[in-house]
Amino acid sequence: MRILTKKTFSLWVKPVLWLQKRHFGKILNPAKLWGRKPVLFWLVALFFGYLDRKKSPIDAVMRSLVCVRVSQLNNCAFCVDANGMKLAERCHSLEKIKALAHWQTSEHFSEQEQAVLTYTEAMTLSDQQVSDEMLATLATWYSSDDIIEITALVSFQNLSAKFNTALDVPAQGFCSLPIQPQSTSNSPQNITAQASSTADNKE
Repeated sequence: MRILTKKTFSLWVKPVLWLQKRHFGKILNPAKLWGRKPVLFWLVALFFGYLDRKKSPIDAVMRSLVCVRVSQLNNCAFCVDANGMKLAERCHSLEKIKALAHWQTSEHFSEQEQAVLTYTEAMTLSDQQVSDEMLATLATWYSSDDIIEITALVSFQNLSAKFNTALDVPAQGFCSLPIQPQSTSNSPQNITAQASSTADNKE
């Protein structure tokens, strides 16, 4: 990691680090960095804890799909590893997990999942923008309050992924599934570009 971790942590942080070690067998790498700033540590922990609560209006599998996809798009090794583990625990379809990086051309994703992933990528990728049509499609399944939660989850995961990639936080070997890195090669824009390129090559 690009910033050294402390040898000792604040009493405000130690209980959470102890729980992480008990649950995962080790302290999570990002926690060692956030732990340098106890107030930020707790703000981040409480923010995600609320978004990923059991009574969330957003299905647990959907939440994990969003987190892993944002992690892939940001090339965050730790995020893909940790969120991939949680997705594997929640999702019973190995094919869906393996296909997430190329969900646009996969038959394993429902219309609802496609709508959420489309919105997720539009929020995450700098060359895309959220449209009114995307919100209207989400409204087929979600209330306005629900959409705010989805938006907050995508925003949080982007914050987390960018923090981890900037400080070169490594994976910790939590997920052994072949979850591919980020891919936008199947986005509508790139599919069109690939088709044009293929046509040009044939001429």
